[in-house]
Order: sequence, then structure tokens, then C-alpha cells
Amino acid sequence: MRAGGSRTLFCCEDIHIRLGGRQILEAVSLGVDAGKVLGIVGPNGAGKTTLLEVFSGRYRAQQGRVFYDGRDITRLPLYARARLGLGRTYQSPVVPEALTVGEVLKVARQAYPPLLTRYHAEWAADKVGLRAGGEVMAASLDTLSRRKLLLACLLMRRPRVMLMDEPAAGLINSEIDEIDTLIRYFARELQMGVIVVEHRLELLSAIADEVVVLDLGQLIARGTPETVFVDRAVRAAYFDASLAEAPPRESVI
Repeated sequence: MRAGGSRTLFCCEDIHIRLGGRQILEAVSLGVDAGKVLGIVGPNGAGKTTLLEVFSGRYRAQQGRVFYDGRDITRLPLYARARLGLGRTYQSPVVPEALTVGEVLKVARQAYPPLLTRYHAEWAADKVGLRAGGEVMAASLDTLSRRKLLLACLLMRRPRVMLMDEPAAGLINSEIDEIDTLIRYFARELQMGVIVVEHRLELLSAIADEVVVLDLGQLIARGTPETVFVDRAVRAAYFDASLAEAPPRESVI
């Protein structure tokens, strides 16, 4: 999976992590290719967000390694991974509420060299469908627009890997369709490797090329959404209620 997998852009091998004396992740290995979407699902407490923190560099695993484009980045700090091309979004889209949309974009494009121009910010805002004007206060944005603003800040740096933690949280169905379209754009058009942690199984059914299932820190299933979401062991563990409440929807092209 590491350098030997010719198209594997981002992966981890044998990740073990303990926090507060408790085993959070145990022997987790997975990866995503350029132009592909990997979904990560599991019940609360399965270790999904912790795994993203290991990927981004906020947490350091006690065992295992993380690779980016064939390079071992296990010991690189968060900021260095971001500059290499890792984008990271969070379940709650927290924005600097004292700044305008234009000011937030300016801070992002001048955060570190190379400094970017207003053109880069305008391009990114257009690609994510951010319609709020530069003079609008970030605090006044709705949840979807906040997500788009933060995605624009990342996109202008042209990341190669996007780590997304519950991008559909707090959104209605029509807004989830927009997130669907954006994730497809990142993967198919920009050839990013996209890793999505998500509870909305209908979204992952539509966009994910592969899904892995975590339970109590262990990887218990992997495969296409069609095979994983009907797996008897997976359904018996915790998916029956979710699938009943959220039937697969039609793909958004």
C-alpha cells in the first residue's frame, strides 16, 4: 500500500494510538488513491475522528506510519503536512466571526509563502459556490456557507489530499447535494484523494469508491459501499437503524 502501490497517494500502516490510558485505534491500515473517495464509517467512539487527527498531524500514534505520495510523514507536524498539501475540515465549521468573508480569504492567502493573490481567492470561492460578498461578516453565514468559506481557504492552496470530518453535519438534503457535488469535483476534476468521515450513509453510497468500517478502534470491514453496507456482520453491529432512516438516494452527477 505504501510506495509500492503506484497510485496510492495517502495511506497509513498499522496505526495504534492510546489516549488517556484507553486504546483508541489498533492496527489500522488504509489508503486512498488520487482521484478517489474513501469513506470511513462507524459508531460514536469508533476512533474515526482520532484517525483523521493522526493523519493531519495533530495526534502522534504510538505505533505505525503515515505516508504521503510515497514519503514517510509520520514525524511531520501539522503545519508541515498542511504545506505539503493536506487539507482538513471539521464537523463544526468554525470561522473567525470578527472578520468579513474577504478578510478571512485574505488571511488564508497570506498565511504562509508563497503568498497568493486575490485571483486565487476568487477562483476558489467560485469553485466551491461561495456566493457571499467580501464585505459580509463571516459570523452571519449559514452552516453551508461557512463550510464553503473554509473549503475556499483550503482550495486556493490546491491541496492533493482532503480530510473531511462529517461534511454533511447540520445540512438539509438540498445542501448535502451541494457537498456531494463538491466532493466529486475535488476527486474527479482536481484529482485529490478525499477521505470522508460521515454518518450519512446515503452520501457515502453516492460518492465513495471504497468504504472502511471502524468499531472500537479496529477496522472490521472494507469494500465498496454496495458490499459493506449490506454485510451481515456490519449491519448486525450498528447499521440497521441508520439504513432504515436514510435509504440510498440517487447519485448527483
